[in-house]
Amino acid sequence: MRLCCVWLKPLKHRKRVKMAQFLNFRNFLFFPSLPLSSKPSPHLRFLSTLVSSSSSSSSSSPRRRNVNVPPLHLRRRYTKTTTTPMVELEETPSFGTSGFNKRRAEGTDKTDLPKKNLQLKVRKLNPINTISYVQILGTGMDTQDTSPAVMLFFDKQRFIFNAGEGLQRFCTEHRIKLSKIDHIFLSRVCSETAGGLPGLLLTLAGMGDEGMSVNIWGPSDLKYLVDAMRSFIPNAAMVHTKSFGPTFGTNESTVQCQNDPIVLVDDEVVKISAIILQPCRSPSQKTDHSTNIVDSPNGKKLSAAKLGDMSVVYVCELPEIKGKFDPEKAKALGLRPGPKYRELQLGNSVESDRQNVMVHPSDVMDPSIPGPIVLVVDCPTESHLEAMLSAKSLATYGDQVGNLPKADRSVSCVIHLTPESVVSCSNYQNWMKTFGSAQHIMAGHEKKNVEVPILKASARTATRLNYLCPRFFPAPGFWSLANQNCSKPGSLASSEDSLSALSNVISAENLLKFTLRPYVNLGLDRSSIPTKVSSSEIIDELLSEIPEVVEAAQQVSQLCQDSSQTKEDTVPVADHQMVIEEPWLCEDGITPACLENIRRDDLEIVLLGTGSSQPSKYRNVTSIYINLFSKGGVLLDCGEGTLGQLKRRYGVSGADDVVKSLTCIWISHIHADHHTGLARILALRRDLLRGVPHEPVLVVGPRKLKRYLDAYQRLEDLDMLFLDCKHTLAASLDDFENDMQETVKSQDLSNNNAEINASKVDSTLFAKGSQMQSYWKRPGSPVDKDAVYPLLRKLKGVIQEAGLSALISFPVVHCPQSYGVVLKAEERINSVGKVIPGWKIVYSGDTRPCPELIEASRDATVLIHEATFEEGMVEEAIAKNHSTTNEAIEMGEKANVYRIILTHFSQRYPKIPVFDKAHMDKTCIAFDLMSINIADLAVLPKVLPYLKLLFRNDMIVDESDDVVVDVAASAS
Repeated sequence: MRLCCVWLKPLKHRKRVKMAQFLNFRNFLFFPSLPLSSKPSPHLRFLSTLVSSSSSSSSSSPRRRNVNVPPLHLRRRYTKTTTTPMVELEETPSFGTSGFNKRRAEGTDKTDLPKKNLQLKVRKLNPINTISYVQILGTGMDTQDTSPAVMLFFDKQRFIFNAGEGLQRFCTEHRIKLSKIDHIFLSRVCSETAGGLPGLLLTLAGMGDEGMSVNIWGPSDLKYLVDAMRSFIPNAAMVHTKSFGPTFGTNESTVQCQNDPIVLVDDEVVKISAIILQPCRSPSQKTDHSTNIVDSPNGKKLSAAKLGDMSVVYVCELPEIKGKFDPEKAKALGLRPGPKYRELQLGNSVESDRQNVMVHPSDVMDPSIPGPIVLVVDCPTESHLEAMLSAKSLATYGDQVGNLPKADRSVSCVIHLTPESVVSCSNYQNWMKTFGSAQHIMAGHEKKNVEVPILKASARTATRLNYLCPRFFPAPGFWSLANQNCSKPGSLASSEDSLSALSNVISAENLLKFTLRPYVNLGLDRSSIPTKVSSSEIIDELLSEIPEVVEAAQQVSQLCQDSSQTKEDTVPVADHQMVIEEPWLCEDGITPACLENIRRDDLEIVLLGTGSSQPSKYRNVTSIYINLFSKGGVLLDCGEGTLGQLKRRYGVSGADDVVKSLTCIWISHIHADHHTGLARILALRRDLLRGVPHEPVLVVGPRKLKRYLDAYQRLEDLDMLFLDCKHTLAASLDDFENDMQETVKSQDLSNNNAEINASKVDSTLFAKGSQMQSYWKRPGSPVDKDAVYPLLRKLKGVIQEAGLSALISFPVVHCPQSYGVVLKAEERINSVGKVIPGWKIVYSGDTRPCPELIEASRDATVLIHEATFEEGMVEEAIAKNHSTTNEAIEMGEKANVYRIILTHFSQRYPKIPVFDKAHMDKTCIAFDLMSINIADLAVLPKVLPYLKLLFRNDMIVDESDDVVVDVAASAS
């Protein structure tokens, strides 16, 4: 093995612009005898630069890219004098020479780096001359996949209540600066309210040179979420998490069904208190998480609620603004101008200079302006409602205390995050009437906004793509809801009649504001609410911007029709100017045997998220839905916002059906952009199937993911089984099958009716000297096959029911415990008895080019390959163990795959990545919500030129990505 080391330096944008041309020119210099089609691959070209640099150290050729190779005795894998770790290039017989960051692949790339001490920003507050309001951040209001967030805004401070999935993407869309957020408060600790927290913490931790942190508040359950997130988030990002309220697992008698307000923040600008709603259960409802028995107000013995049951009502109190000092009144009372004026303004009484009287502040000051009070109420169940009705401390904020009117200031605004099933209860509505003078804003899963997409930029892109090519870009699910009746039994629309006694009750809308300061503007502000935009308006805008798209859409439609009618290639484009016919558009005439007589209901690949690192305006993070139609479906990776993307693709109810029918979820590695949407998917599936006979869904992933899920399940049951990816490697599955066959033979000899014994002693899976023995000895692995074999049998049964013959993981080069996956369909028999092989889908996960990927992808029908960087950024790809577009294509070509789908693009490419069209004859670029039916694979690459037409004004690189955190790189 030959080892080459090199220090990497970041490329400037001006160097990237002509990098592709430069590489082509260099190929002719190094390999002049080779034809253009035979030029070496990018990793070989990169290696040739290293060889040239080391062999001609005195050369000053301008073609060298500042690559400095130190002497052999100074070559180390990492030195503190450089800002970028060195990269090791290893040569393997089956693949050649490919560069990758070995330390990153081993998980040791950060051991020598100084640990960040993330700081909280200190801001100078101004309680008088300030602007303040509360605003609805409508995440989930169009898809109902998560709880909306609420922002309390001040000039120098921002407070966010709840951080569900999509919050970060929402803030990016609406230019709400994450760096301005000081505190995040959780009304409950669950996937619905905290699903966006991991990604948000990682983004803040990567801002600037030192990173940022934020105060996170929540009930005592919060510490269990923090413990779970330690599996993939650095501790430094969570040092400012603070929990409050009763704790579980102790013998203390502090667990009660009501609590006094707990003051969390109290400064010159605002006082924020928490009132915990903790439902009490009867002994028959006691769960494994219940700890203490307490006395209820009616004398009955009740058990304390379980973990994850606590909810919080937040009380936000702004200080009063003192009235203006009237010097004329002071003069009339015999006071001379001077220090006594100041004392009166500070609230102290003074003695008159000319009269024998005491002058009080009320004698010379105008009436004070009371400070507004805002309540943020999350009452998820009727059990919580009982706790809220009995909370005396909360009743003191009402308009009346007993039969006497309240003399103190009253609540100005109540924001209800409570779901409709609770709002419709008469007890809840009666409780609302105790705050009759307040403005009530109903924000709990309101269906009024389903026809107004929250993420307008991505909705606009999806609509334009649908116009150009509806075959691959079906109409987004939210447009299909526009004509549906959003009022249904139990919804707010049906319960508004019962709230008619309160004239100040409105439905929440995205970005609706309630102004708190200045006091003269106290009340609702609708100026920021987005206007409703229909799909027809977006299309009209497109036709005005790109008139040629009309003809392009017709040609794409003809392409799809011709592909459906005949397998032979037709010439789809002729004599038109806006799309130039390329040589690589010609079909080679070879169609895989697995596509013979293929049906449209056999397979559909839905790209739910096609971006990397963190969500952006146009691309969500990674997730792929393998739609097997009546046989269920499989999720490959599940980044934050996956559920929301499903609902945008299939509609609210359609996505619920998808989640219920999931047969398996496969996760490639532990980086946050690949799995933080998993808990929300699992929690929804649990709720949808509650009371219905069903089996737990099988989650296949790296071992570290199990640690996270096990810790998280202390908060809420996810109703799943976990299988380590290493047990689904080809060698492990072969050993399992052989062992099962041996067991069956052995049992048949002794007793034909005996049940298969899954713990046979002479198993080869974990036998001495087997390939799995080293894994068996590692911490976290099952102690014996009793824990593994039932899961493997479960996997085998699940994939067979889905019409698959195999689900096989394989290791890739990215970070520790990174995998790709192969899905194989069962063979089919046509009408004449001919056996037709099943299709084969391969997903690379995140990886550098490697021989394992080539071998696993051999003769695949579709290879879905990450292509994080453009061709001119090989060094960055090596440093982060990702692939470039050309490297991904070359992997497919070496493996002889039929079609290549590129995905996982860096967010520096806002809408469409940079790629070399000369190598795209079997390749297509993925977009969010793109749906590829297996029957349309033949025409897939031919659509790409038309997509370039659609984005002809967007083929630019967003350099802001250079300073945006790489979520995967920030994970510990």
